[in-house]
Amino acid sequence: MFDLIVIIRVTAAEDVPAVADALTRMRPLCLAEEGCVSWEAHHSQDDPTRFVLVERWATRELWEAHGAGDAIQKIYLPDITPRVEREVHPSNLLGHGE
Repeated sequence: MFDLIVIIRVTAAEDVPAVADALTRMRPLCLAEEGCVSWEAHHSQDDPTRFVLVERWATRELWEAHGAGDAIQKIYLPDITPRVEREVHPSNLLGHGE
């Protein structure tokens, strides 16, 4: 398994609704991709400009292929990337023998 945490900070508060909408639209596309085990977007209750994506992919290679898909090409890159700063963290799930 390949786990990924992405921390997103929207740089202008007025862009928060657009980013939230784009992330919501991405979810079904991501879940339909080969190798996507789970894909969740969380919106912070304490800081409305923060979102956290928690993704699980069958392999890193399938996650990398995800970059060519519609979720990234048609939503993430044009609708989210220009409005945010982000941290990408390939991660290991603790306590699960991985």
